[in-house]
Amino acid sequence: MNAPALEDNRPRCFWADPADLLYCAYHDEEWGVPQRDPRALWELLVLESFQAGLAWITILRKRDGMRAAFDQFDPVVIANYGEADIARLLEDPRIIRSRAKIQSTIAAAQIYQHMLAEGDDFSGFLWSFIGGAPRVNHWRSRNDLPAQTAESAAMSAALKAKGFKFCGPVICYAFMQASGMVDDHLPECWRRINFE
Repeated sequence: MNAPALEDNRPRCFWADPADLLYCAYHDEEWGVPQRDPRALWELLVLESFQAGLAWITILRKRDGMRAAFDQFDPVVIANYGEADIARLLEDPRIIRSRAKIQSTIAAAQIYQHMLAEGDDFSGFLWSFIGGAPRVNHWRSRNDLPAQTAESAAMSAALKAKGFKFCGPVICYAFMQASGMVDDHLPECWRRINFE
C-alpha cells in the first residue's frame, strides 16, 4: 500500500485523519473497494473481529505483524494451530494478544476450511447479504451513517450460526464497508467524486 504524498490534501471521509498517512492510504486504496477473493475476505473478517473494542487504526498499524504472526492468514495452516501456537501468539507483541480472539481465529479457519470442503463459496455467501452487487449509499453526512443495518444483522446471525465469533452486526457492517459491499464514502470525499 503506497502512502499518499505529504502535500496531498484531497478531501476525504471524516475518519481518515489527514495527519496519518497509513489511514489516508487505507481510505484511498482499500476501504470501499469491492473485494471478491475469498481468502482476502476471510482475512478481513478476522481482522475486523480483532477490532472488537478497539479502533481500526490499531488493527491497521498491527496488520503486517499480524500477517507474519498468523502465517500470512493462511486458513489451512491456522486451522491446525494448537496450544503451542496459542502460547506463541500470546507472547507476540505484533498482534492483539487476546486468547479469545486467537481461539476465534483458529475456529474461523476451521469453519472456512469446512465450507470449502462442502463446496460453499465463502465470497458468494458473504456477498449474498447485499444481493451480490456493491451497494452505493448516498448518505449526506457522517450523522446519517448507520452503525448497523438489517443486512449486517443477517450476516452476523448467519456467521454466528456457522460458529464464527466476534462478528456482531456492527462489526459486520464495518466489514461490509471495508470490503466494498457497501460504498459509504461521503459526498465531499474525493473517492465519491471520482468514482461515482
